[in-house]
Amino acid sequence: MPSTLLPSFEDHSIPSPPHVERPDGPGQSAWVRNGRRSSQELAQKLRLGDPPAVTVMGAVSITSEPTLPNLSNLEELFSDEGDDTGPVRSPGWQNTVSPQGLTVTLIADYTFPTRAWLPSAAIVALLGEFEVTAGAARTTISRLARRGALEGSRQGRHSSYRLTSQAAADLWSGGSSIATFTTQPDSWDGWWTLIAFSVPEAESTRRRALRTALRWRGFAPLYDAVWVSPHPLTPKGRTEVADLARGAVSMFRARQEDLETEANRNPVEAWDLSGIAEHYRTFVGRWSSLLPRIDSGGVTGAEAVRVRTEVMHAYRHFPILDPLLPIGLLPPDWPRSRAREACVAVYDGLVQPAQDHVRAVAGRFTAGPHLDIRAHTIAGMSAGVGHT
Repeated sequence: MPSTLLPSFEDHSIPSPPHVERPDGPGQSAWVRNGRRSSQELAQKLRLGDPPAVTVMGAVSITSEPTLPNLSNLEELFSDEGDDTGPVRSPGWQNTVSPQGLTVTLIADYTFPTRAWLPSAAIVALLGEFEVTAGAARTTISRLARRGALEGSRQGRHSSYRLTSQAAADLWSGGSSIATFTTQPDSWDGWWTLIAFSVPEAESTRRRALRTALRWRGFAPLYDAVWVSPHPLTPKGRTEVADLARGAVSMFRARQEDLETEANRNPVEAWDLSGIAEHYRTFVGRWSSLLPRIDSGGVTGAEAVRVRTEVMHAYRHFPILDPLLPIGLLPPDWPRSRAREACVAVYDGLVQPAQDHVRAVAGRFTAGPHLDIRAHTIAGMSAGVGHT
């Protein structure tokens, strides 16, 4: 779905967070570790724009340069390649996601780190709660197995599936990167990485692939064929760019020198800052409004699973929209950390009711108690809990 807020990106495969009217006005997270802060208090804090403290969960590696997520493998698992079953539009979910992406999300959310088996009938039933038909669900499971994301097992008439080891590794890497997004200190050294390239017109597919790869690596187009990032390109990123580059490509690190002219352009203007900030505010407004119900135990069962899935689906795009742009270059009161706090409050706050529901659904088809089905948390992934 195209993003109307980010017209400078040619590849618009990243959907916008759901649009809603904004309100008027373990390693465990701070609100869990300190005795669970009132959700009403947190919601008020988020709405009023008081920047919350960002809590580093557990032992997060801190280096001189922020570690940007590499989500390209993760996004491939969520893609709808070969999926003609149509996008999923869950009740109240104003964004869409492919059935394959939804299936991967559901299985990963409740089977890390054990790669637990889920009965295929349970997967179909869970997808049905997102209005995916039984036929489309079974087709989706088969396609994911053919793509190497799932592996199957059969006992008599009953079949079960789990993530393959490679899919689990990719999902854990991408998921932990998302979980630690914003927890690293802002340590920008003032240097920009620029990549300029010229790809022959006949190689339009390769040119598009190169631009997509650059965007996944935290770059944005300063000019048509000049892409910029405030962070160095990793060795793996260098290899990827080199493999895709045909024609001519140059990469260099440089500082900006201002010119005394109205035509002077700061490299950070390659990003639509007002659009990104609105994405953040929309996200915070929508999800913080649920916190009083979550705190009172009013979100349970299938709704708890659906809400956790939706909030993570919306949040996982922020590291691409905002690749840890230096705070010093951003408008005051940048809402990045508030979005993370709202996401953790919702996602981690619903871990128990969502886990209970998935176990109950699995128990309809195979004998329980299914203790290997466990919902993971952002706080746990930030601390590396469950990583093997």
